[in-house]
Amino acid sequence: MKKWFKENSTHFIIIAIFIVLVFFYFSPIFGGKTLMQHDVMQAEGSQKELFDYKALDGHAPLWTNSMFGGMPTYQIWYAHATNVTTYIGKALKTVFPVPTDIVLLYLLGGYFLFSVLRLKPWLAAVGAIALAFTSYNFIYIEAGHLNKAYAIAYLPPIIGAVLLCYRGNRLWGATLLALFMALEIRTNHIQMTYYLFIALLVFVLFELYHAIRDKKLKQFAQASAIQIGAVLLAVLVNASVLFPTYEYSKLTTRGKANIVKVEDGGKSGGLDKEYAYDWSQGVGENITFLIPNAYGGMTGGVLDEKSDVVKFFTSKGFPEGQALQIAQSLPTYWGEKRMTSGPWYFGAAVIFLFVLGLIIVKDRIKWWILAATVLIIFLAFGRHFPLISDIFFDYFPMYNKFRAVESTLVIAAILIPVLAMLAVNELLTKGDQIEKLDKKVLYTFIGVGGLCLVVALMPSLFLDFKTSTHRDFVAHLAQQLGDQGAANELANALVKDRTSLATKDAYRSLFIVALTFGLVWFYIKKKLNVTAFIAILGVVILADLWSVDKRYLNNDSFVDDRAAKSHVVEREVDQLIRLDKDPSYRVLDLTTNPFSDARASYFHKSLGGYHAAKLMRFQEILEHQFNGAINEDVLDMFNVRYLITQNQQNGAEQIQRRSTAAGNAWFVNKVTFVKDNAQEMQAISSFDPTKEAFVHEEFKDKLNASRLGQPANAEIKLVSYHPDTLKYESTSPNDAFAVFSEVYYDKGWKAYIDGKEVPIIRADYILRALQIPGGNHKIEFIFAPASMRISSMISLIASIVLVLGLAGTVYFSSRKNKAPAKK
Repeated sequence: MKKWFKENSTHFIIIAIFIVLVFFYFSPIFGGKTLMQHDVMQAEGSQKELFDYKALDGHAPLWTNSMFGGMPTYQIWYAHATNVTTYIGKALKTVFPVPTDIVLLYLLGGYFLFSVLRLKPWLAAVGAIALAFTSYNFIYIEAGHLNKAYAIAYLPPIIGAVLLCYRGNRLWGATLLALFMALEIRTNHIQMTYYLFIALLVFVLFELYHAIRDKKLKQFAQASAIQIGAVLLAVLVNASVLFPTYEYSKLTTRGKANIVKVEDGGKSGGLDKEYAYDWSQGVGENITFLIPNAYGGMTGGVLDEKSDVVKFFTSKGFPEGQALQIAQSLPTYWGEKRMTSGPWYFGAAVIFLFVLGLIIVKDRIKWWILAATVLIIFLAFGRHFPLISDIFFDYFPMYNKFRAVESTLVIAAILIPVLAMLAVNELLTKGDQIEKLDKKVLYTFIGVGGLCLVVALMPSLFLDFKTSTHRDFVAHLAQQLGDQGAANELANALVKDRTSLATKDAYRSLFIVALTFGLVWFYIKKKLNVTAFIAILGVVILADLWSVDKRYLNNDSFVDDRAAKSHVVEREVDQLIRLDKDPSYRVLDLTTNPFSDARASYFHKSLGGYHAAKLMRFQEILEHQFNGAINEDVLDMFNVRYLITQNQQNGAEQIQRRSTAAGNAWFVNKVTFVKDNAQEMQAISSFDPTKEAFVHEEFKDKLNASRLGQPANAEIKLVSYHPDTLKYESTSPNDAFAVFSEVYYDKGWKAYIDGKEVPIIRADYILRALQIPGGNHKIEFIFAPASMRISSMISLIASIVLVLGLAGTVYFSSRKNKAPAKK
């Protein structure tokens, strides 16, 4: 054991350095503060009901009524207790609180990848820093996209495991691939995993080419087969994550549309292309890889008191504080995204070394990195270069399920640092063998540094600093200011500030590129030894990336716990509504965009909410019934008893009680069958939900309309509420048709009348309904999806196999190492 610690002491020291870096970056967390994150705050609202019942029952319900009228909770939070990777994540969080654990995973995953690439430990550590501290890794954390951040953290070790399988130890490669892929899938952010598979597909094609050329198809087939097995095991470990998600996704906005739009050309599956391409990377924006503020940085909050915009307002008599506040609300970002939290910055030193790597690296992996990076960048362009994006969107399986195509750049953020470090490794191991190395280094500096210099000296040569809608923006300013001349002056001041931001960062990047060039130059001229070269390079890369990351995630991002909880403080309107003890009514909060905000879900059963994948039927109701004006009849059928509105004059929040809300269940006088979804949607555009129900013809065989009578002297009421179990009592003189103000979801809900299962009928496009026989009856809805029960058992069995596989790999490897060498 002592020998083992001694042999691996360098690794332990490097890991200790990683921990220190994480501690210093997130020192406010260890001081008791909390990171304010938008998506985390939204998640707290969406999870409130399920955690309340978890505290009561000891387990979380699988359904919640706190968002969009109702949806499965396993898309919001689920324990996945039979999945072994759940406990790995918990163990890490116990020692390193979120998000420190994420950054540590960034570093450790990168270190593993570079170690597999056979870089010396200290150079691998520098590579891990370059990979971990790329800007969007921290921007995602600041925004609260934690699942995405975890998913990104596991991508580098997955690549490392694949490399091991093809070029090294297949046993360890396959075992680690199964483990890392299981951890990756457990994050439940399939979009990141999908983009990795695109890059790895390119890698496999390159490997296949070399296998054919070198007549090693058998070895290639064996390595590929063992990896397929490892990935399948990882999928089975995450059966409780994937299978219910797949089942749900087919009924969401990621699945097929129920009403096909003519303007979509009959397309009925996946996301709308315009929506999917909403966040597309501008072609020119790739310059931010090298110069972070070339496009203005993030949308707002960038300008300071020395900016031209502040000077404009102070010259008009505004106090400096007010002038600064207005200036920080103006968009310094001038790209084509609706908004952005920051640029994709990979580091000036890293880009210099990447370009150098394209020239001097001989390893065939370079061509994979180049090809995959180019493909990924073209995909990120989305609507700005649709030629390639459209091919993937229209023909590649599942690609049209994902939005924000700029996210493909997470793969470039891995591959570019990899080639950069391979370039350094080439200098260290084969520098003396590279022909005309000094000229290649010099030309790289002239190219990369020259670009920085041109932007610094002549920024308008490449950059416009105005959006395509600049004229509309100026017209809006003129309307706000009431003065066209002042609007033009303000717009020009903003353009000057954008230019200044780009110029300053161009000089900054030029300095870093020059410094990196100097290090490489002195090393190849034997003026600097290896240790000093790697150490100084590491400091330069860390300082460069660290300082840019701090623009977006810094100490000001943290607040004390009391301030962190202030966003969920119960308002007076919430308190007044909660005096109503009826467990079934719903609330619609119109003081914000109710369908992209989960604040109301924290206190009420909200018709609104915040989630990336609404049920398609609910989304279609929003598009057809709430587009422009709110359909009061639809609010009635959803039992929306309260609206929260805002007084336009004084901004005060107020309550509107709706007396027409239909209640939690009711009998109707008439059932009308419709032939298709479009007709059903049209029917609920204007109707009385308490008197008539519209049912699709597909349910005709589940309904004996001839037995239905008028529900005179009939009554149905909710007697017990639990998100997973709803109990009603009914009385009627004859068979009657009951509509329930509950979302129809046939992948788990079962209905029972006096203990006997009966079919659930969909009514009014999205609600549940039952034919109830005459007399007194007890009715029960229970949500217990078979997909969760079966997939949890599969997950348990696969987790046991994975653990045994890990143990077996360790055992056989240790035996092999202990075996005496043959003479």
